[in-house]
Amino acid sequence: MAKLSVLIVEDDPLGGRFVRDAIQRLGYDVTLVHDGATALELAGKQSFALVLTDLKMEGVNGMDVLCGVKRLHPETEVVIMTAYGTIDNAVEAMKKGAFDYITKPIAPEELRLVVERVQERQQLVAENRFLRAELQKQQAVSTLLGSSLAMQRIRETVQMVAPTSAAVLIEGETGTGKEVVANAIELASPRHGKPFVKVNCGALPHTLLESELFGHERGAFTGAVAQVKGRFELADGGTLLLDEIADLDKSMQVKLLRVLQFGEFERIGSGRTLQTDVRIIATTNRNLLEEVKRDRFRKDLYFRLNTLCIRIPPLRERPEDIPVLAEHFLAGFVARNGERKRLSSEAMRLLMEHNWPGNVRELESAIERAAVLSRGTETLTAEHFPYIREHAELLEQVEGPAQPVRLEDVEREHILTTLRRLNGNKSQTARLLGITVKTLRAKLRQYGVIE
Repeated sequence: MAKLSVLIVEDDPLGGRFVRDAIQRLGYDVTLVHDGATALELAGKQSFALVLTDLKMEGVNGMDVLCGVKRLHPETEVVIMTAYGTIDNAVEAMKKGAFDYITKPIAPEELRLVVERVQERQQLVAENRFLRAELQKQQAVSTLLGSSLAMQRIRETVQMVAPTSAAVLIEGETGTGKEVVANAIELASPRHGKPFVKVNCGALPHTLLESELFGHERGAFTGAVAQVKGRFELADGGTLLLDEIADLDKSMQVKLLRVLQFGEFERIGSGRTLQTDVRIIATTNRNLLEEVKRDRFRKDLYFRLNTLCIRIPPLRERPEDIPVLAEHFLAGFVARNGERKRLSSEAMRLLMEHNWPGNVRELESAIERAAVLSRGTETLTAEHFPYIREHAELLEQVEGPAQPVRLEDVEREHILTTLRRLNGNKSQTARLLGITVKTLRAKLRQYGVIE
């Protein structure tokens, strides 16, 4: 168990040395000061586990020390010592958050008991904090549904990266759940409970986005009738989600890079530099490295954002996640509407065979629509999903003649489709494809479907 750091505030030199020596003999680190102002100045520079302060002192008294220390470090325990104890003073001290209130003369044994109780409290607080963090991480990753290897890795990555302040880049097609992953990281991080601000970089024109991110002063431009704080200021101490980061133009990329490197920025129309402490999570539906190669995204900003990259595969590459997602969305409908519903095996097979170009978001809409269409019926069958067939026909019309595709892509799609149709049975799939199970496993490993 780590030793407590103790600050003693006592204007009586003899009494201060007595308390200091008694606690030092117990093996604790002790600092002794003789007035309240010095104590608060010291507390502003470092935290102590325990502050023992005299009540009556010139200038800053013990109650002032108690309030000041609690404001700076809410978890620091403060014990009031006094030779003039009254019930009113004791009640006031406890109301203001004192751990204990003891009257002089103080015996060494009494000091030992107080310090040991504080240490037990601190240990309990530390254990509770650890358990809360672990529970928070478990709750966070439980929102990331799916049994595929890809989702298992994403859950593991979220648990590893969440406790840090590292920037995270999340890549994935539209509808794959990038914001869900960002929410999970924030929920499992120590910054949870502090501001979590979200900005869609693709939804605003450049001029408005700069003001949105950095704020502006009154009169900075036409219509700026008041000072407005930007998202970086609002998110200070917390997390900022930059959605669709690839849509930033080059000039905004330069300004964002400066914030990431130095934590500094200026409001529009102001020459005053502001500091911010923000954890950045960025998402994109494009391959950001390809954007760098095409000179549409700054390489230095890419490397700043890409401290850790999480790629969410499209739903068609992880069909084994479809059942759990479909059941989850159907359960949500049942909870909201109070109707009993279930998916037939025929309907589930249809869902497994669909390509889901709109990914998880499309699946959610399909389940919701089918549940609404099946009012009065408990079991959802394939007939309740006409949308899937109509959507496939529509896509065929919109996309027109097939575009040239690579042979390896055709092979991959054929293998995965066959595997889905045979409910993941590798032996039957290999037999049907005319290859060995060993070859099939090698292909699936190459695709990232199995380890």
